Amino acid sequence: MNKIKALICVIIPIALAFLFNTKLGNTPPLLKFLNPFMGFWQNAENNHFMFNHKAKIKGAIDKIEIVFDDRMIPHIFAQNDHDLYLAQGYVTAMHRLWQMDFQTRFAAGRISEVVGDKAIEVDRYQRRMGMVYGANNSLKGMMADPKAKEMILAYTEGINAYIKTLSKANYPIEYKILDFKPEEWTPVKCALLLKQMSAVLAMGSDEFYMTNILKKFGPEVTKNLFPDYPFREDPIIPVGTKWDFSPLPIPKTPESFTQAQTGEVKTTEKREGIGSNNWALSGSKTASGYPILANDPHLDLTLPSIWYQIQLHAPGVNTYGVSLPGAPGVIIGFNQKIAWGVTNVAADVLDFYQIKFKDSSHNEYWYNNQWKATTKQLEVIKIRGAKDEIDTIFYTHHGPVVYFQKPKYSRANNVPVGDALRWIAHDQSNELMTFYYLNRGKNYADYRKALTFYTAPAQNFVFASIDNDIAITPNGKFPLKWKDQGKFILDGTDPAYDWQGWIPAAQNPTVKNPPRGFVSSANQSSTDTTYPYYINWEFSPYERGKRINDRLGAMSKATMDSIRLMQTDNYSILAQNLAPALLPLLNNEQLNATQKEALSYVSKWNKRYDANQIAASVFEIWTKRLTFDIWADEFEVKGIPMRYPSRDRTVEMILKEPNAPWYDNIHTSKKETLTDLVNEAFKYSCDSLERRFGPINKDWNWANVKQSNVPHLAKIPGFGSKVLQIGGGKSTINALSETNGPSWRMVIELGKKPKGHGVYPGGQSGNPGSKFYDNMIDTWANGQLYDLFYMQSADDKSGTVISRLKISK
Repeated sequence: MNKIKALICVIIPIALAFLFNTKLGNTPPLLKFLNPFMGFWQNAENNHFMFNHKAKIKGAIDKIEIVFDDRMIPHIFAQNDHDLYLAQGYVTAMHRLWQMDFQTRFAAGRISEVVGDKAIEVDRYQRRMGMVYGANNSLKGMMADPKAKEMILAYTEGINAYIKTLSKANYPIEYKILDFKPEEWTPVKCALLLKQMSAVLAMGSDEFYMTNILKKFGPEVTKNLFPDYPFREDPIIPVGTKWDFSPLPIPKTPESFTQAQTGEVKTTEKREGIGSNNWALSGSKTASGYPILANDPHLDLTLPSIWYQIQLHAPGVNTYGVSLPGAPGVIIGFNQKIAWGVTNVAADVLDFYQIKFKDSSHNEYWYNNQWKATTKQLEVIKIRGAKDEIDTIFYTHHGPVVYFQKPKYSRANNVPVGDALRWIAHDQSNELMTFYYLNRGKNYADYRKALTFYTAPAQNFVFASIDNDIAITPNGKFPLKWKDQGKFILDGTDPAYDWQGWIPAAQNPTVKNPPRGFVSSANQSSTDTTYPYYINWEFSPYERGKRINDRLGAMSKATMDSIRLMQTDNYSILAQNLAPALLPLLNNEQLNATQKEALSYVSKWNKRYDANQIAASVFEIWTKRLTFDIWADEFEVKGIPMRYPSRDRTVEMILKEPNAPWYDNIHTSKKETLTDLVNEAFKYSCDSLERRFGPINKDWNWANVKQSNVPHLAKIPGFGSKVLQIGGGKSTINALSETNGPSWRMVIELGKKPKGHGVYPGGQSGNPGSKFYDNMIDTWANGQLYDLFYMQSADDKSGTVISRLKISK
């Protein structure tokens, strides 16, 4: 008996030790996690950052000083470019190492290494989309340029120098929760980060829907409901701008264009949620007489923040703005002479080609009247707690054949089976040099030179200079296509369907110093219909761009404050256009008491999506339901994935075509009218709000219905923000949904000494235990901006300095 007791006394502690040191499902190894010397307690403060300390880094060439202001924003003072980017890598890793690591693992399809086989489909998708393939090609382009090579190698060196200072005790807390450790940074990770941004901004693909619509309804209906140019538009390049170049001949449209086929795969529509704004006013419209530039790129919001604020100072450069953690340089910002910002173009640079294979081995495919060999790439996916999986990916000359069977991963639902992907992000490129030259830019000529290096994701680059020049350029490497090439799935057997070269960079649409005194973009059409080249057939709806242009057109003696208020403008042009047409169609006698009260709110509504607006909640759900009522019966067919016509086409029909056949629900015996649908949708809106929140009360307020918040990047509970009581909507300048919105708001006043103002919904630190993790969220939510401390030297006394780090070799 004593032996059994003794055995139990030995076995139980061993078993407990094993359990507590082993990661079980989503639970971290508890002994490690709770260890007071190495566990999460060590992350309660930024204790790996000691104030006013010194560090020696083997690769440093000269002395470097990093000054931290009162928001923990680093201002780097270096004596040469190498040390500048070395210090940027070091300090970014100090604040954001886990974020950089996690994002690049995600991009490379390596999440299974950390969380096990539950991420296998995510990893397969990333690899099959050719993310690593594209990153390796991009890296070749960067390493072929001496300046870009120096940037990327020094940045990598700095990150690794910081990683070497870490012990288990001061690993970022996410490493402890997920039970893995940092690995050495490599240059390809910088390229992976830029590829991931390309993937986010590609915004899905619609050619599968469009091909099915063409087959079901024929070319006449397709052309009518999906026109190549919107009815209402206020394009980025002002209407009537003359093109001062001789265009290249446009490739001939193949006769078989409308006969492309598609697989029956449910796909993901392009997302309107990703919307951004930028604009620049000439000095003729500002109080100071110098230009003002503003930018607020809208992305999926996360903690840690997508962006990292930084100032870079070395001989020939003194630039301030935001960087992407994991890539050197400043992406959006300003210097002594110029300011710049970006929004997404939504260019059609991602196409699927239907491939005809010789047999099920997929070793050969038919192209240009002969069999052509595919190439194979073996992807080894390491899986935590399981053996490696090898995935074979076949490449045609177009690119990878993403799936041969219907994917099991929801984000891959927009990929047709058996089709090859041609995507600009797979090509060799060197975007780093765009930002190298913008960071050092002095004038318009420097801006134009910088843009020539940029490939993808295509961006509307807005510019302003102290010389009182303003400009905007929808910019990227655009394939030379015939009209609508890529609107439908393309024939992979015929060379006429291939991309036929490139639009010359100098012929990308651009405008400098237009007579109206401002330039702007909000993801709408790049140009009017006179531009000779095809960039895409559909862009974001026009309402945000229209509202921006209306306000800037009326503006004079503009100040920072008038621009700041404009960035949080919640007025809806969509509501302005639609509400007067819909309200008269409501039958008041058939409404119940709650519905009548809701109607009263909407009738008196000022068309603003403010936080406390009940009418905004009713109108949003009403119009969404009305869209469903009009289109769902025809455009939701089991096994035939399709999409609805655009918001612009829907509004046009409601306003101008009261008897359109599309109002009738084909599944009922009755013939429905627009009035029937408007009434049904209004009642549905009120009833759904009443079921959720009870009779009309403050819970119907738009902010409460919308539930905006900033989640943690890995969705770790407790590490995201609270629900924010803020307004904004997809059709307003302040385009804000539940977790998508202005990821960085910036206003730059140029002048003898530039003044910068900015904020993002987060903080500098990636550590949830730091006061600098989310300290800017409330300022952002309240529509305020911080004054940016643009230092002229390491001893500049015009701002508050809380810490210094001196690096020597």
